Amino acid sequence: MPNNKNYNKVQVLIVGAGPAGLSAAIHIKKSKPEFDVCVIDKAFGAGNHNLSGAVLEHEPLTSLLDFAADGWRESEKAKDVLGQTITNEKILFMPSSKTAFNLLFAVKIAKWLNLGLGGMLHGGDYIVSISKLSKWLTAIARDVGVEVLFGFAAQDIIFDKNTGLTAGVKLIDQGLDKDGNKQPNYIAGDIINADFTILAEGCDGLLTEKFIEKANLERKQPQLFSLGVKELIKISPEQYRKFNANRVIHAMGYPIWTPILGPAMFGGGIIYPGTDNNLAVGMIVGADWKYYDFNPQDALTKFKEHKFVKQFIDGGTVVEAGAKLIPEGGFHAIPRDPQTNSIGKGNCLILGDSAGFVNMLKIRGLHLAIDSGIQAAAAIIDRTTKPDTTAIKYTELIDNGLVGKEMRSAENYRQTIAKFGPTFGIPLSVISNLLPKFTTEEDYKAMTEAKYKLKPKIDFDKDAFTAAAATEHREEEPSHLEILDHNICEQECAPKFGRPCITFCPAGVYEVVNGEAKAANPSNCLHCKTCQRKCPFNNISWTVPEGAGGPRYKNM
Repeated sequence: MPNNKNYNKVQVLIVGAGPAGLSAAIHIKKSKPEFDVCVIDKAFGAGNHNLSGAVLEHEPLTSLLDFAADGWRESEKAKDVLGQTITNEKILFMPSSKTAFNLLFAVKIAKWLNLGLGGMLHGGDYIVSISKLSKWLTAIARDVGVEVLFGFAAQDIIFDKNTGLTAGVKLIDQGLDKDGNKQPNYIAGDIINADFTILAEGCDGLLTEKFIEKANLERKQPQLFSLGVKELIKISPEQYRKFNANRVIHAMGYPIWTPILGPAMFGGGIIYPGTDNNLAVGMIVGADWKYYDFNPQDALTKFKEHKFVKQFIDGGTVVEAGAKLIPEGGFHAIPRDPQTNSIGKGNCLILGDSAGFVNMLKIRGLHLAIDSGIQAAAAIIDRTTKPDTTAIKYTELIDNGLVGKEMRSAENYRQTIAKFGPTFGIPLSVISNLLPKFTTEEDYKAMTEAKYKLKPKIDFDKDAFTAAAATEHREEEPSHLEILDHNICEQECAPKFGRPCITFCPAGVYEVVNGEAKAANPSNCLHCKTCQRKCPFNNISWTVPEGAGGPRYKNM
């Protein structure tokens, strides 16, 4: 490891070099320079696994940077990463492939009436690439003395049920062949011990879910997800000027929801401006879709063909692409210790998307991820001599601060739409917090034998999409994707649903080989984990591949 220093034992270990984990690392190290603070991430490099079309509220980030990075406002990095703010926005309803109505006035009225939907307004917020933001925060973390190590994939968390404390993590073994046999370059995975462990892996983190099980944490409601697929499209300077570099567009309706006639899925399209004449065009779809033959990339295709969207991207070139899950279960899906109500346990804390900190009324979570990192740092500094109560302190700060306030404001929003569908659920969501708390099922249970009726005429080119994500894994390593019971797959799933994992996987990982569905192309995997959460029989397991594998996003 760097500087020949032994990092098998540190005071603070953070798993995940996204905005949440890096914010925690920066704040801890700046407050306590004598602490050994280490961040590990499975990606090849900074920002490589950080994907989202992101609108960022100012306050948590500016608070962090004012504390930790003198003169940041005048820096070239700030101008690059935070150089675009929203001065123009549209919130569209698209009833068909040719029509679009701006609902911005209705959202402004909701804000005036102090209704939750008013939070969908984005004026004055930053338009950012999370990949670029993560690169910048990585550099700041290193400047203040944090060790940020990439290509380090953790496969397990070391938790003592007797003490309720976490001792650290176990890294994955490297140098195995496809059958699990040791090759000449085999390296056993190290154990990194730590006084405090922070889990900031992003949505549906492997270690986070293992920790939840080992520590007996509970969710009052199951976590719900959406899948976001996005393309960065290079367009002409004229099209870019026409769109406006300070404008964002959020759209609902066609092609995933048309009232009465169907289809009926939660979500919508986004268009955000990047730099260098690039537009980020994406489709976000609730993973509780019921159509067995649905692929969100098909919906992205239809969205791009919409008359309003096409004018900005026609003739453009896709230069980058990606996919990720978004946690949407809200306040009651946050994993907590049933005895203390803590978000984590003892000396182990759960941050950002790993905890599910996304405000669905605002359709935003990045500012909450950063704030959770700041609060985690404050809790660790406060409980240096009492590590067994760190999670309790952290939860107190979260629940009484920005994150808790925003999560409570939308606590029944997504469940209301899941219960009634978008046609009735979206209007009811205006008063969702006044309604009873609806019980929802896991997303995978929603699939039916209904067909999606707006399929494009030409199949989506998943090979080109995967290439644009620049994903790669060592070809000889064991597959990190497993169909658990092939009898269920072939005898129940195939006859009823036609093996939907082949259709909905955005990277074409799954194929029929010799009459049997298999994860035939694990090296294509984008680490979105949709297969694990949407297989209708809950029959796919995603485990961590060797470090440095996966997508290599640069501008997403």
